[in-house]
Amino acid sequence: MGPGRVGIVGIGNMGGAMAARLLDSGWSVQVCDIDAGKTRALAALGGDVRATPAECAADCAALIVCVVDAAQIQAVLFGDRGAAQVLRAGQDVLLCPTISPQDAEQFAGSLQERGLFAIDAPMSGGPARAREGSMSLMLACDDAAFERQRALVGALSSKAFRVSAKPGDGARTKLVNNLLAAINLVGAAEAIALAERLGLSAQRTLEVIEQSSGQSWVGSDRMRRAIAGDFEPRAHMTLLEKDTRLALQAAAAAGFDGPLGAAAHAVFARACAAGLAGRDDGALLELLRHPGAGPSG
Repeated sequence: MGPGRVGIVGIGNMGGAMAARLLDSGWSVQVCDIDAGKTRALAALGGDVRATPAECAADCAALIVCVVDAAQIQAVLFGDRGAAQVLRAGQDVLLCPTISPQDAEQFAGSLQERGLFAIDAPMSGGPARAREGSMSLMLACDDAAFERQRALVGALSSKAFRVSAKPGDGARTKLVNNLLAAINLVGAAEAIALAERLGLSAQRTLEVIEQSSGQSWVGSDRMRRAIAGDFEPRAHMTLLEKDTRLALQAAAAAGFDGPLGAAAHAVFARACAAGLAGRDDGALLELLRHPGAGPSG
């Protein structure tokens, strides 16, 4: 199957980048979002704006749900004017937010009761990589649904990983990934804050780290912007606070108690409590530069 019609509900940083990517690749894209500014921006690129999730899902080969959390997915699929009212067999639902494995399983089960299939499809890599089609996708779904959406997955990502046929395993993989990302980001912010306290150049220190054993992608990506004073959110602080909390819950359910996850979560929770919730998660550098201070600049 080549380019067809797809619906996307939630066109924020990631959903908007995915929509633009698909439009560039020849797909017809229907979009829905509560933010009129975001829908106008996608309309200017050729997107077809729809007022409700149900309208967005109509006549599409697949519906991509790219909202923030499980409560929003519930509203998009099963709320008033929700997409499940119009979806028919053969229309698959890609669930892209980071949610608990139990929520992913529950949504997949609820859709299956209606003769529909969920593709548990969390993503990673940020808006720039989503826009160029190089973000990661972690896919867990029925074999038939995967084959139906193979062309769509290929258009969205050159780094798609089929982790299993069991919805919920995509969510588990994403939580493991994001827990490590959070640990790496806290470590990078701590290292740069320490470098500055020692009288070193933050920029020069980061350049050394990027070519040495301390390098991590998330550390480089966030600290480059943070050192420049750019805290405009590409990924809000609240997202990794949520994701680390979900990862710890999954760990507890599995009887696993690691040494670093809880510490990383505590730093994100402290940053949110300090007034940095609306900033980019690279603003951890501000927190560790000035413990107890709120946002600056």
